[in-house]
Amino acid sequence: MAIGAHNGMSAAELPNVTWRKSSRSGALGNCVELAVLNGDEIAMRNSRFPDGPALVYTRAEIAAFVAGARDGEFDDLVD
Repeated sequence: MAIGAHNGMSAAELPNVTWRKSSRSGALGNCVELAVLNGDEIAMRNSRFPDGPALVYTRAEIAAFVAGARDGEFDDLVD
């Protein structure tokens, strides 16, 4: 993890990161942003609460999640 970065910390405490908002984010509360922390870590936050908690994952963890989502493994969690 980035020095001092940990799950649940305020996203505002992550220095010098550029947040990327999902194009699927919308006005109904489905607002997600990701930021690269260093070469191997990604932070995730709710863009409606930019100073709220951040979740920190490795690139491998994000890759596993994205692959599962692409394969439809989580389709039963929505609608």
